[in-house]
Amino acid sequence: MVADVVEYAAMEAPTVAAALRITAAENADETWVKNRDGSVLIKWGEGLERVDRIAGGLRKLGITKGDTVALMLVNRPEFHVVDFAVMVAGGTPFSVYQTYTPEQIDYLLADSASKIIVTEPVYLETVRAACAALDDPPQIILVDAPSGGVDGTIALDEVERLDADFDGANATDEIAPEDILTLIYTSGTTGPPKGVQLTHNNLMWMVRGTSSIVNFPRRSRVISWLPSAHIAERAAHHYIPAVMGFEITSVPDHKLVMEVLPEVRPNWFFAVPRIWEKLRGGLESMVANQPDEQRQPLEAALAAAIEKVRLEQAGKDVPAELAATVAEADEKYFAALRTMLGLDKVVTINVGAAPTPVEVLEFFHAIGLPLAELWGMSETCGGGTVNPPGKVRIGTVGPAIPGVELKLAEDGEILIRGELVMQGYRNMPEETAATIDADGWLATGDIGQFDEEMYLKIVDRKKELIINAAGKNMSPANIEAQIKTASPLIDQVCCIGDGRPYNTALIALDADFAPQWAAKQGLEDLSIASLSRNPELLEIIQAAVDEGNTHLARVEQIKKFKLLPSEWEPGGDELTPTMKLKRKPIGAKYAAEIEALYAPET
Repeated sequence: MVADVVEYAAMEAPTVAAALRITAAENADETWVKNRDGSVLIKWGEGLERVDRIAGGLRKLGITKGDTVALMLVNRPEFHVVDFAVMVAGGTPFSVYQTYTPEQIDYLLADSASKIIVTEPVYLETVRAACAALDDPPQIILVDAPSGGVDGTIALDEVERLDADFDGANATDEIAPEDILTLIYTSGTTGPPKGVQLTHNNLMWMVRGTSSIVNFPRRSRVISWLPSAHIAERAAHHYIPAVMGFEITSVPDHKLVMEVLPEVRPNWFFAVPRIWEKLRGGLESMVANQPDEQRQPLEAALAAAIEKVRLEQAGKDVPAELAATVAEADEKYFAALRTMLGLDKVVTINVGAAPTPVEVLEFFHAIGLPLAELWGMSETCGGGTVNPPGKVRIGTVGPAIPGVELKLAEDGEILIRGELVMQGYRNMPEETAATIDADGWLATGDIGQFDEEMYLKIVDRKKELIINAAGKNMSPANIEAQIKTASPLIDQVCCIGDGRPYNTALIALDADFAPQWAAKQGLEDLSIASLSRNPELLEIIQAAVDEGNTHLARVEQIKKFKLLPSEWEPGGDELTPTMKLKRKPIGAKYAAEIEALYAPET
C-alpha cells in the first residue's frame, strides 16, 4: 500500500524565512527541537517567538540586511533558534567547525566580514584568540553565559531582551528569494576554504526536489548530529525540518549517534559510509559471537537474504522457496535487528559524502533496511541525485532530483545545472567563473557514469584519480572502500600510488573495535600505538587487505601497507571535519612511511 502524499503548505513559500513561519503556525504546540534527555525542549510556537526576540536583539546590536554572523556551537537546540534569528534579522548566518584552530577561524571571520560570532564557554578562548588577530573583530555572544556574565561578551539571554517590539513577520516579508541564506565554507582539502553562497531560492528548490522523491510522513523525526558547518547537516536537520515541521533531537557528540538511534527511532537517517560500516561490523561481530546453534541459522538467513537482494538488483526472478525463506528470516531475525538498531520506523535511510562498498549496501538491504546512496555538494545545497525509496540501484547514487539537469563532460566530469546551484563563492569571482560556465553548468569535480536508466555512478574525485607509473587510471576511493569493508578493525585507509609502480596503503585502526579485540585476547595494553605493532593483529589486517584485493583488478591491489600507531580524528591532520581524507597533508606527514613502502626489498 502506497502512503498518501503529505502536502506541506510551507513548500511553496518563496524563502526559508517565510516557510519557517508557516510551519511554526501549523505546529505551534508540537516539539521542534530537543536534546537527548528532554531537559531542553522547544516547541514550534515558542521557538518562533524566541527567534523573533533574538532577531530584534541582533538588530539592536547593529545587524542589518546582508550582515554576516558566525556560529560556533555544538549540536544543541539553541543552534536552530539562533541561526534562524540571524536570518529573520536580515543577516546571513554560517557555522564554524568546532575543531578549527584560531588561525582557521580568523580566516573565516575575515573572509565573511562577520559582525558577530555566537559561541559557548567551551570554545570562548579559541574564539577570542581568533578575534585578537582581526583589526575589526566581531562582537561575541555567549550561549550559557555564567551568572554575572563574561567580560567582552554579551549573554544570549540579554540579547533576547533588547527589543521586545521587533516585528518578525514584517522583517520576514523584507527577505527576498535571492538573498543569501547561509555560507558553507568548504573544508579546504586543496587550499583555503571557499565560502559557498546559498540563497533562499536555492534551498527551497532543493527541499522541493527532495520531497518529490521521498514522501516524508508528517511530524517525522530526525537526529541532528553532523557538524552544522556541513551542508548535509544544515539541509537534512535544519532547513528541511523548517519546511516540513520535523521533530529534531540534538546530539552534541557524533560518537553517540548509534546509542541515540534506538531512543529516537528516526523516520529519516543520513550518515557517512563509516557509520554504516561500523553498524554492519558490529552486527556481524555480534552474530559471530553467538553459540553455533544460534549463529549458523542466522548466518544462513543472511546469506539467503543477500542472494535475494542480488537477484532483485540484477532484475532476475526470485525463486518462491528463497522468497519464503527470507520472509521467515525477516520475521524471526531481521525485524528484531532493525528494532535493536533503532531503524524500525525509517521511511528512507541514506549514505553519502564518499563511496560506500556494495557489500555494505547489500547487507542492509538484506536485513530490510534499503540503504540508498545519494549525491550532492555544498555548491548545490547538498542535493543533486537520490535513489528513490523502493527503486534503489545499488552502486549508484540515483537519478537527478526534479529540477536538476546532469550531463558528463568529455573527460567524464559531472556537470550540474538547476535552481539549487549556488550564487557563487564569496569574494572569489574568478573561482566562481571557473566553476560555473555562462550557461549555468557547474563543474562538480566528480567523475561519473550513467546507466541505462540514467542513474548516476560516482567514480571518484577528478583531482584524486591515481595514474600509476604505467599510465593506468584508478580510483583510490574505490580501492580504500574495498579494504575498509574487509574488517571492522580498520577505520581509515589512504591508498598511495600516483606515479608509483604499485599501490600501497596507510591504515589506521578503529578506536572502538581494535581495543575490543585486544581485550578478548587478554592483552593489557589496549592503546592503538601498542596494537599497531601486535603481530597477531598485523596478520588479521593482512588477511583483510588480501580479502579486499580479491575485489580489485590486479593493478589496483594493495601490495604493501603500514599500520599506523594513532587513530585519525575528524578535523585532525588527516581528516576533514566530515571525515574526508586530506591526501596532500597525509602525503607530507607520512612521507617517510610512504617511502619505506617503496624501498627495495633486501
